[in-house]
Amino acid sequence: MADTTNIPIGRADRRKTPRARFRALLLLLPAYALLLGVFAYPLLDSMLRSVSDPHPGIQNYEWVFSDPNNLATIGRTFSNAALATVICLVLAYPYAYLMTIVGKRARIALLVIALIPFWTSLMIRTFAWIVLLQDNGVINNLLEVFGVGPLQLLRTNTGVMIGLTQVLMPFMVLPLYATMSSIDLRLITAARSLGARPAVAFLKVYLPLSISGIAAGSLLVFIQALGFYVTPALLGSPQDSMLAQSIYTQVNGLLQWGRGGALGVILLVCTLLILGLLALIAKSGAKRGIAVKVF
Repeated sequence: MADTTNIPIGRADRRKTPRARFRALLLLLPAYALLLGVFAYPLLDSMLRSVSDPHPGIQNYEWVFSDPNNLATIGRTFSNAALATVICLVLAYPYAYLMTIVGKRARIALLVIALIPFWTSLMIRTFAWIVLLQDNGVINNLLEVFGVGPLQLLRTNTGVMIGLTQVLMPFMVLPLYATMSSIDLRLITAARSLGARPAVAFLKVYLPLSISGIAAGSLLVFIQALGFYVTPALLGSPQDSMLAQSIYTQVNGLLQWGRGGALGVILLVCTLLILGLLALIAKSGAKRGIAVKVF
């Protein structure tokens, strides 16, 4: 019998018999079946309907790009997603940094605060924002104390951005904290001991080391914001609708499956293009010695 104790793991895996490989493949079949049933089939069906409903052709895509309202909705969707990403980054970066420099108990408390949104239903949080943002709500009452307001927060794009930011904040905090917790803070001390001012030490040393967390968190927030439906539908107005609301209106309200499929395909293609662009940027950064781990 051949001795395989000294064979590297990679070589031992290559010597697996076809029967062993077939058994391993059988273990993956349930996962593949789930992906095909709940993701691949609906996606392919929507793509097919976009060029076949109500009759074969590209009339649904012509409708999308010829209607100014559709173009405005697409632009609003991507601008809202980008703005929500920037706001989450600005708020989450110092929060995640604080988590890395405080003691263990304070860190646990900050982590629990960041995770609280995961423990509450999205619908409950959105209805809570309706109560807070309404014209005579808590926020407007507080603003009146300081001589500001009342402001129109509900049924506006401002209310939508507030809701999106609150929902998506944990998806920015956690990747940032995972990256920042691995950064050695003594590097900042070393930079300052060599004469760098605190701001320069942060910009030249700490910020570049946290780019991978920024990229990962921004990608998570941006992609999720593109497909949000509940928060914009409840906190915004029809004039502030996003693509998910337009798709819902076309499919459920007007039974225009082809038009809804076309909007969904456009959203998917734009998202894939953004992912591809980020991959190219990450690859270019790797060649220049800048580690940007997005995927």
